[in-house]
Amino acid sequence: ISTDNLREDFTLKITPIIKNEKVKRMDKYIQHGNTSTLEHCIAVSYISYCIARKFHIRCDYNSLLRGSLLHDYFLYDWHDKDAAHKWHGFHHAAVALKNASKDFELTDIEMDIIAKHMFPLNIKLPRYKESYIVSLADKICSSYEVICKRACYRFE
Repeated sequence: ISTDNLREDFTLKITPIIKNEKVKRMDKYIQHGNTSTLEHCIAVSYISYCIARKFHIRCDYNSLLRGSLLHDYFLYDWHDKDAAHKWHGFHHAAVALKNASKDFELTDIEMDIIAKHMFPLNIKLPRYKESYIVSLADKICSSYEVICKRACYRFE
């Protein structure tokens, strides 16, 4: 699949989720540097999709995309000086899963992606290859965002 076709296919597949009003709220919160949580999730989703497609990994692409888009669906600013956010890195995956489960019908793969994307910080091993792919993509994107200290990805 060509890069142009990959981007077009990706955009077509994610558009229904990113048009959701609650998902759009993620754009209000900064994730890393100047990157919003929505931008971060779109980047993680795109990198996950590229990894799976470029390496010809057979997987549930729809669950991969949905799970990666919702992996940080915690809907708060974790930078706020709030005791509830003190252990954000350890707890936000559970909050994101709780929120996503309320607002979306999730597959087992999507739930596993959201719950375990912080492996090894969250010590439960991912169960599906899609979960490992998203965990890897999340670390790639987070590292880039922290190092660059600017918005790295824009979805138009």
